[in-house]
Amino acid sequence: MSATAENPHATATRTAVEERVRARVITDDPLYRAVPVALRFAPSEPLAVRIVFPAGVSPEGTDNEWVLPRALLEAGLLAPSGTGDVRVWPCGRVQVIVEFHAPEGVAVVQFDSAALRRFLRRTFATGR
Repeated sequence: MSATAENPHATATRTAVEERVRARVITDDPLYRAVPVALRFAPSEPLAVRIVFPAGVSPEGTDNEWVLPRALLEAGLLAPSGTGDVRVWPCGRVQVIVEFHAPEGVAVVQFDSAALRRFLRRTFATGR
């Protein structure tokens, strides 16, 4: 079964991979906020992946894009990784936390690890 068949929101071409997933923004509120997120990879930048949040979750009202090393995302599936603006670590057996540090503050976002693994698998299949 293809990744597109597994996830109807996934698209792939020879030049790019995009996977649309749902993530949870973690706050001190006991209820979490689920947001749509785009995971992107371009073979022209083989060491990087992009995580794009929609305008609705940005204080500026514009899409918010973070570029991070693909290796950081991959390593963070197994163990705490990162020391800079982006940190990634597993949270239990089925989830991963990605922490984004900016001058405006810190955002903590929880992803299903299966979605991140599927996205990474597709990036490696598209091109190293």
